[in-house]
Amino acid sequence: MNEQEAYAAFLKEWQVDPLGAKSVLHGYIDLLSGMQGVSLSYRCRPGVSYSIRAKGAGQTERDLFVLVDVVDDDPAERWLSVCFYADLIQDPEELGDWVPQGLAGDDAACFNYDEENADMEKYIAERLKEAAALSCKEGAK
Repeated sequence: MNEQEAYAAFLKEWQVDPLGAKSVLHGYIDLLSGMQGVSLSYRCRPGVSYSIRAKGAGQTERDLFVLVDVVDDDPAERWLSVCFYADLIQDPEELGDWVPQGLAGDDAACFNYDEENADMEKYIAERLKEAAALSCKEGAK
């Protein structure tokens, strides 16, 4: 079973979701997979996280522009951590956490979807669009 198949199996088996994070995740997957020039890869680490890594067609130096993790330390209370390279997004409402050298040794901005919040869901989606637009341009890092 490859990583994409393992990820699909994880999603199918994920039943307990008091936060509603699974439907938010599906929205992000749909958004990313519908963007021209964006490719997705998957990494499964049961008990730690299930990750989606999105890369833009214009990226030459980086393997991704966003890392969307389903944090799996407690399968009954999974939540999302969405991390971007800090130079790819703006955070006008300062809702993210700045993480020095937090993404492949570069500074990151990470957003947690750890409580049901439609405004945060939309805010993260806007950051996804912003980072994708920069990462799909020719000559992007």
